[in-house]
Amino acid sequence: MQHIREKYNKIYKVQMPDVTPHVCRHTFCSNMANSGMNPKTLQYIMGHSDIGVTLNTYTHIGYEDASREMKKVSNA
Repeated sequence: MQHIREKYNKIYKVQMPDVTPHVCRHTFCSNMANSGMNPKTLQYIMGHSDIGVTLNTYTHIGYEDASREMKKVSNA
């Protein structure tokens, strides 16, 4: 992936950020958690022995995520 990024950045003015397969794992885990996947299932898919690694290290949430969840609660 680094070779592709370097080649792209030599050609185009808008530079591609440093994206690694590890960054893709974090993105996948966050997207699956945000979609409502069962945390234990996600832990299994990610290959983590500790659920804390899955939820506290690999899953990233932001204001929009919290806001969306609060709207769900207020509509119930």
